[in-house]
Amino acid sequence: MTFPRWFLRLLAVAPCLAVMPALGGEFDTRIPMSSGGAATFYVQGQLGDLDTTDFMVDTGSGYMTINQATLDRLSERKLASYERDLIGVLADGTELKVPVYLISRLELGTGCVLENVEAALFPAKRQILGLNVLNRAAPFIFSVNPPELVLSHCQPDMVAEAEPVAVPGLQPVVAQPQ
Repeated sequence: MTFPRWFLRLLAVAPCLAVMPALGGEFDTRIPMSSGGAATFYVQGQLGDLDTTDFMVDTGSGYMTINQATLDRLSERKLASYERDLIGVLADGTELKVPVYLISRLELGTGCVLENVEAALFPAKRQILGLNVLNRAAPFIFSVNPPELVLSHCQPDMVAEAEPVAVPGLQPVVAQPQ
């Protein structure tokens, strides 16, 4: 049997590709996730110098969200500042205006530090790790077996200012003085 030349080249290169480590800090941070039931998964994170808390990993959410109690504690320590408002469209089609804050530091698991992350203040108790943060640590892998989040480029010296993520249904609005 005769094989095409390209197939033979592929066979020669494949073992090298299989053992070649990821380059440039890609996939270098593994964060265990815990199951919350109903196909939800959580990672532990720390905002600023606050206590560690759970964030639901939600790749369908455009923004990380925090609750009012967390914002109050961050504001007391001057670790959060108001940025702007967003109009979000919820799954049921309802529009909701939410303020977005710049948080000085977020550590996910142990060792994945991201500085100056945006978080939307959401009227819910649960806090969400959304695509704006996951994009900063991209490429990433969301694995359910084993349950872990694998992130790239998230050490403090490797964090670069990422371009804003275009999220369908979310539009910035000009903040009005209150």
